[in-house]
Amino acid sequence: MHWRAKGVLQKVLGHVPGGEEAHYVLQRRFGGLRGFTREFDIKMDDWRLMAGHLHKAGVPIAGARLFEIGSGWYPTFPFACYLGGARQVITVDLNRHIKPDLVRECAGNLGRHTALIAEACGIAEDEVRQRQQQLVERLQRNDDVAAATDGVVVYDAPADASRTSIPAHELDCVFSNSVLEHVNPEAVDEIFREAMRILAPGGIMFHSVNCGDHYAYVDSKINQLNYLRYSDREWRRWDNAFLYQNRMRAYEFVDRATAVGFDIVLNTECAREKRLAELAAMPVHPQFAHIPPERLCVTSIDFIGRKRPAEVSP
Repeated sequence: MHWRAKGVLQKVLGHVPGGEEAHYVLQRRFGGLRGFTREFDIKMDDWRLMAGHLHKAGVPIAGARLFEIGSGWYPTFPFACYLGGARQVITVDLNRHIKPDLVRECAGNLGRHTALIAEACGIAEDEVRQRQQQLVERLQRNDDVAAATDGVVVYDAPADASRTSIPAHELDCVFSNSVLEHVNPEAVDEIFREAMRILAPGGIMFHSVNCGDHYAYVDSKINQLNYLRYSDREWRRWDNAFLYQNRMRAYEFVDRATAVGFDIVLNTECAREKRLAELAAMPVHPQFAHIPPERLCVTSIDFIGRKRPAEVSP
């Protein structure tokens, strides 16, 4: 599908009754949810990378109190953290996207990854496998997410990650995966400030951001820098409720976290030769002209901000 056509279709669905359900059906038949196993395995590889980063930062998943921003269609990361021995995982979304059939499919597919989870979390695989089998059984009898995980995973939607009821200094880690690129820039700042409030001193904030043009995944004729051709006004023709893209560059997320008070202890920003060549071969709108090419071309980043141990927010 041509990316403009998809943008227009999603924009229309975002404004008509039943549009959200129609969008879900299209995703299941033709979009990212069509090949569930492949998409799930990609998410599990992302989770593996996150678990490694958290461990190196001194916040292993086993025993941790975690908060996920952006639950999505099914709770891959929360379930994997639960199987890995997390003490608590709160996952929130602005809209209630989660689907029972996908939740059950997610739990079942985790059975193929028990060894990975055990290794990443430093626990016995038998323990992981036992939890996974119990999870599947409970979901099959229609238990909700909380009941199926003995209250470890709490799903809250609709909920605003920038304004939670969580007590201050309560959590060890706030995280997201491919979410912040879909958040209004001002809301990103608010989310970071709320993370600073709810994290315990020394706690961390981990974000993996896919800040390339997502329409490149459905239109092979464009690359992940394509949306830099357009002004904000032009881009609003295709931006929509189902695939809002803020077009923030990787370094901006890190700079905003620093401005809130986080110490950056991981930053994978890297200008790749392929992206630099793609950028040089295309027109870029003047509104991006102030950004050096080696920063403008970056389309993904993982970063960790740590709340200073001596600081306690009011």
